[in-house]
Amino acid sequence: MPKPILQGIDTIIVRVSDINQSKLWYQEKLGLQPVYEDPKINLVVMDTNSPTSLTLWQTANPIQNNRETTSYPIFRTLDAKTARQNLLDKGVNVSGLINDEVIKYFQFFDPDNNVLEACEVHN
Repeated sequence: MPKPILQGIDTIIVRVSDINQSKLWYQEKLGLQPVYEDPKINLVVMDTNSPTSLTLWQTANPIQNNRETTSYPIFRTLDAKTARQNLLDKGVNVSGLINDEVIKYFQFFDPDNNVLEACEVHN
């Protein structure tokens, strides 16, 4: 069997309008820490405590987000209800909690209204 060409996802790009504001938001609200910064191109790579990082990359173009058509990262959590409340307590814009037979999850939004999600898988 041939060796796969691709070996997993390295990073997910999230376009932002203000790299400094976004970096601070992801640190303060989500607890992510920068592991690499390139001020020449306004880019910061954030550690997500998993093999896949999150890269914040500033753009001068308008950021347009549509929950129905945009791609977005989904973060794992052991307790979606507590994670949601923690984000609410920090002033984060958060959707309602959705619970089905397989998962419990909610969406939340960064300063550019980028869609993010947290998901708890039922055991």
